[in-house]
Amino acid sequence: MNIAIVGTGNVGRALATSFSRAGHRVVVTSRDPQHAGDLAATVAGATTAPSPRAAAEAADLVVLAIPFAGVADVARDLRSVVTGKPVVDVTNRMSFGANGPEMDTSTSNAEELATLLPEARVVKAFNTLFASNQTDPTVGGVRLDGFVAGDDADAKAAVLELVSSIGLNPVDVGPLVRARQLESLAFLNIALQVANNGGWQSGWKLVAAPVTVPAAA
Repeated sequence: MNIAIVGTGNVGRALATSFSRAGHRVVVTSRDPQHAGDLAATVAGATTAPSPRAAAEAADLVVLAIPFAGVADVARDLRSVVTGKPVVDVTNRMSFGANGPEMDTSTSNAEELATLLPEARVVKAFNTLFASNQTDPTVGGVRLDGFVAGDDADAKAAVLELVSSIGLNPVDVGPLVRARQLESLAFLNIALQVANNGGWQSGWKLVAAPVTVPAAA
């Protein structure tokens, strides 16, 4: 699969590493070309593109691994070249209030992205995993789950296959609106780490899931 990754932070780096290791062709891009070049130099087979648009044009699938505050600008750049393509949102909603971490659960970043990219096929995935677990999806001998939400069956199937290819157990959690719960799962994990000065290694595993929960083969 040809994958464009927009973003070269910890998540972009982790996913680029895992995708490339799984045999996918990875193109990375960033606001700072130097950052993209530095990342590509450390990931076997990865290449760079001068802009998100250039990266997405030749990609089968696009991953947005940037803070959500910058997504609207990137979406404007991508809109004309992602028609019909899966666009994977890995972002999370989080702010800090008087009582510590907090979030708005009335919608999700993925739903907002789908509004910004109505011709694309937006899928939520990878957001419940810390970067360390995106690189190594096994914790304490347990294969972590990779939860996927989306409204387009074909796009979701492609992402479930991608999730499986990097060693995660793929779990289809339903339509894109379920991204609200996935972002809440990520929020809880982050909040627990912040409150307890954690090691940022914990991950989610659905134990004894009902047999009707669909997952990629």
